[in-house]
Amino acid sequence: MRHAKVEYQGRVRTVTIGPDDLPISDDGAVLDVTALRWLPASGGTLFGVALNYRSLLEARLPEFHQPPYQKPPEKPVLFIKTPNTRNAHQGTVARPQGERLQPGPALGVVIGRRASRVSEQDALDYVRGYTVVNEFSLPEDSYYRPAIKAKCRDGFCALGPWWVDRDDIANPHDLTLTLTVNGVEKQRGSTADLIWPIPRLIAELSEFMTLNAGDVLITGTPPGRVDVSEGDQVDTTIESIGTLRNLIVTDHGGEAKQ
Repeated sequence: MRHAKVEYQGRVRTVTIGPDDLPISDDGAVLDVTALRWLPASGGTLFGVALNYRSLLEARLPEFHQPPYQKPPEKPVLFIKTPNTRNAHQGTVARPQGERLQPGPALGVVIGRRASRVSEQDALDYVRGYTVVNEFSLPEDSYYRPAIKAKCRDGFCALGPWWVDRDDIANPHDLTLTLTVNGVEKQRGSTADLIWPIPRLIAELSEFMTLNAGDVLITGTPPGRVDVSEGDQVDTTIESIGTLRNLIVTDHGGEAKQ
């Protein structure tokens, strides 16, 4: 099943999503999508993974053999998207004036229960489901040390429109991701290209910190990031899950709006 968080008639509700992508309340009533506000698919901590697509790593190998590191990362490169970055389906994303802004399509793994020192073998038992993520960023200066200034601007992590139950996704390591800008495909990848699979990532994270229900693991973005500008409509689609839509605006000193 698919589930979403929405604000409707002044109340925050968790609803199911019907076959026509329409939200359905607990009493079976179909909600008017023009009268609701989509909320981020999950409210927990957002954990990102940089450089987790094999094709991206291979394309950047020459620079990884330069000083000071002289070799590519040997373990997952982790970072956190702070709470202010959380955004939703149909939310606006503000491009900082004078800066380049790049969307990042990614599969989000929603944790379902407390996980501490979980083994790879058992890791998927701790997953509630999967969602679509657009992990916005300024261009990467270093994949070894993702910069807070580039990653943690207001509204820089959209999640949604909903999450899909774990058991409804036959293989999360074989899903196609696409990103379109104003209806034109700009980026495509597959989770079959992940270097660090989901169980390994959960095991790595939970070895040194406890994961809680609602936390989201952002599994990485495929190669081919593009720049977006004010007025662009950015759609992020993952097969078997759905399409997340965001509109780009220019940051004039205000807050991003969902």
